[in-house]
Amino acid sequence: MPAGSVMTEQREIRSDRLMSLPPYLFIEIDRKKRERLASGADVIDLGVGDPDRRTPAFIIEALDAAARDARNHRYPLSVGVPAFREAASRFMERRFGVSVDPAENILTCIGSKDGIAHLPLAVVNPCETVLCGSISYPVYRSGAIFAGADVYEMPLTEGNGWIPELSKIPTEVSKKARLMWVNYPNNPTAAVAPISFYEEAVRFCREYEIILASDNAYGEVYFDSENRPPSMWEAVATGGVDEFWGIEFHSLSKTFNMTGWRIAFAVGHREVVSALAALKGNCDSGQFGAIQDAGAVALDNTDHPDVVSMVETYRERRDVFCSGMNGIGCRVDPPSATFFVWGRCPEGWESFEFCERCLTEADVVLVPGAGLSASGRDYFRAALTVEVDRLREAVDRLKGIDWSRD
Repeated sequence: MPAGSVMTEQREIRSDRLMSLPPYLFIEIDRKKRERLASGADVIDLGVGDPDRRTPAFIIEALDAAARDARNHRYPLSVGVPAFREAASRFMERRFGVSVDPAENILTCIGSKDGIAHLPLAVVNPCETVLCGSISYPVYRSGAIFAGADVYEMPLTEGNGWIPELSKIPTEVSKKARLMWVNYPNNPTAAVAPISFYEEAVRFCREYEIILASDNAYGEVYFDSENRPPSMWEAVATGGVDEFWGIEFHSLSKTFNMTGWRIAFAVGHREVVSALAALKGNCDSGQFGAIQDAGAVALDNTDHPDVVSMVETYRERRDVFCSGMNGIGCRVDPPSATFFVWGRCPEGWESFEFCERCLTEADVVLVPGAGLSASGRDYFRAALTVEVDRLREAVDRLKGIDWSRD
């Protein structure tokens, strides 16, 4: 500013795109939680989907060895080290029967959030449309907004099994759409989409030349071995991943208790993967090579006893919590996948009211469904990320509240 001049109007420091983001629900939940903690309350936090157990020792040992390798002390390849991408390729073949070229069809991400947030910048033009579920991970919307795109929310309701009805998307919306997000097993509803849905989605996206993006972060946290959650790539009958404009994100965070490690991979059509890689090459320098080496060991050992036992832990927690919440007047169906429980609030209670009372009267943190979508106003989400004795205590506290509406 020239000497002697006077600033008459303060310019907003944040960009219009940043200011256009909706309020982040978990910031307000965290504020209220911190207030209770500051007052000395013993808070049981079922709000955050962050595994509470440590990463299995065999993965930590692999990291320790890899961190001592001088080759990992330099910049990694921005697309990911070969060992990790090759392990990801083996995982796709072993788990889903899908063959992919690790050099062309797989990209290392610094956690799946990294790839999800950057994908619209790589493949969507301003004023094109991004499709996502009305109840969904907020980054699908924020990534679209940062890319200057319009967002169309596909209604997800209990009536449609929390799965979008693609035939009801207006034709004028479909023609403008460039990218569609699907997320199954779903956060927050824990719904699992059948392979028939992916087949329909592939047909729909082919018709309108839309890139189909699947967020499969919870695909390995499931409780029925006979009905394992599928990959979208199993729905592409011929030609493999280069037959169709699509991309799927797989995270190691939930499968191996590695949220803080920030390691994931994307698998998809080589042109879609290449576009995301080019965008990321201008934004970051890749994940630490030692973490990728340890991630490769993890992906090659999904049947390790320490990994299998984590799913059994979530199963026990699920059964205890769902049974208990049904006992206080909620309607809670045990999920077949994820470590989330999506339940209906007691009769007559809207989710913000219900979750507010849970926190202020029982010091139990739950996520109100209305904070995620208008169609979630009668629901709440709980994360099974505390020990089973704390879940029992949370239920006992909530049983002490009168939930009748007189």
